[in-house]
Amino acid sequence: QVQLVESGGGLVQPGGSLRLSCAASGIRLTFYFMGWYYQAPGKQRELVAAIAPDGSTNYTDSVKGRFTISRDNIKNTMSLQMNSLKPEDTAVYYCYARLAGRDATWGQGTRVTVSS
Repeated sequence: QVQLVESGGGLVQPGGSLRLSCAASGIRLTFYFMGWYYQAPGKQRELVAAIAPDGSTNYTDSVKGRFTISRDNIKNTMSLQMNSLKPEDTAVYYCYARLAGRDATWGQGTRVTVSS
């Protein structure tokens, strides 16, 4: 019954913005480490951003200053605000949640396409 569902992906022009959301059911995210990975065709899945239970964050260098990860423990959701989008941001984005030292639960992914 544990499930993560992403939403908010779509087609956007370079320089535009999208906000991805990840809604959890079956678990309460309060004590989970959470984040987003992305995967482009022919490439391995890579970490984009992560947020710890205490609110501390970490970003891959390519998105620093453009993306912001946040969590809302009351709504039991986690989001990724994506600004100044570039074509190289095009990928399927997956949210995850895990307890320390345990395997992660993954969402099904949401597609982001940045193109004119």
